[in-house]
Amino acid sequence: QVQLEESGGGSVQAGGSLRLACLASGYIYSTFYLGWLRQGPGKEREGVAVMSRRGEILYCDDSVKGRFTISRDNAKNTLYLQMNSLKPEDTAMYYCAAGPIFNCELDRFSEWGRGTQVTVSS
Repeated sequence: QVQLEESGGGSVQAGGSLRLACLASGYIYSTFYLGWLRQGPGKEREGVAVMSRRGEILYCDDSVKGRFTISRDNAKNTLYLQMNSLKPEDTAMYYCAAGPIFNCELDRFSEWGRGTQVTVSS
């Protein structure tokens, strides 16, 4: 059973926008904090943003503040990441993940989606 399923990735030019979506199972969505993480080519996986069901938000990477917005639609069990003003360095596989702790530490996330690729060209 797929617990987390990402969609919305693609290829855009620098300055463009994309919106990622993560459909979660009902149990996962109602139980855990949900977040977005990414892994760029030749880079380690890193946290992007985390959000609680109540609306608390934590942006893990200063480089995305003001450009990326994380949100949740509780009626649809879906987590979003609106990405604006995209830069080539945002190129990465973006993962949706769930965990019991409100933080950006990768090892605190116990459930992971398969990822969706975002490619930003200059």
